[in-house]
Amino acid sequence: MGDTIQSVERAAAILRLLASGPRLLGVAELARALGLPKGTLHGILRTLVKVGFVEQDAATGKYRLGATLLHLGSSYLDVNELRTRSLNWADALAGRSRESAWIGTLHEGHVLVIHHVFRPDDSMQTLQVGTYLPAHASALGKVLLAHDPYGEAAPPLAPHTGRTLVDPGALERELDQVRARGWAAEMEELVEGEVALAAPIKDPRGIVVGAIGIRGAVERLADGDAPRMEFVSYVRDAARAITRSLAH
Repeated sequence: MGDTIQSVERAAAILRLLASGPRLLGVAELARALGLPKGTLHGILRTLVKVGFVEQDAATGKYRLGATLLHLGSSYLDVNELRTRSLNWADALAGRSRESAWIGTLHEGHVLVIHHVFRPDDSMQTLQVGTYLPAHASALGKVLLAHDPYGEAAPPLAPHTGRTLVDPGALERELDQVRARGWAAEMEELVEGEVALAAPIKDPRGIVVGAIGIRGAVERLADGDAPRMEFVSYVRDAARAITRSLAH
């Protein structure tokens, strides 16, 4: 009864890898990351493409998650009470801050983005619902790690920019600050030129069940090396409003 089907495990590993970031991945990259022969990988990818779980880009030949899988994921997220109770407040946060708003939960040491509201302008943007963010390098992740007694960032603490916290001791000191002040900042630690702010969402028991935040250009959200506090207040107001909604 404890036996597993290897091909299913491999297919799941491919889907997880494709979900870990916004970029397309080729067969060679997938094979290298998963330690699988290209022939084996080709067979699984053909099946995943046929059922709509994966799509192949016609121009590059590389692969990304397919619309069918994203639809299934959205079906799960639609029944998630946290997301349902957060929709209006996330929209309001994006409108108030004029930046993109994000809601996430902790999953296996990463942040699963369960809702994403585009920045309210005409710029080209990509929907990030279902994306995994590194917990140690994101404001959402810092909030969730700081308030989860069993939370640990997925090792190793990989650098994403020159400012990413990769030392466990430095990260723990940062999380102490997050717990003390009630919000987290990420200053160009995930993407150069971008800043993110986040605050915790609590359930009726006072347990942190998610985080909401905004992300935008450093010149809009920061003064020097410090976040602009008016944006911190926007994020904290939204988090408190969702927390009150969950209490009712």
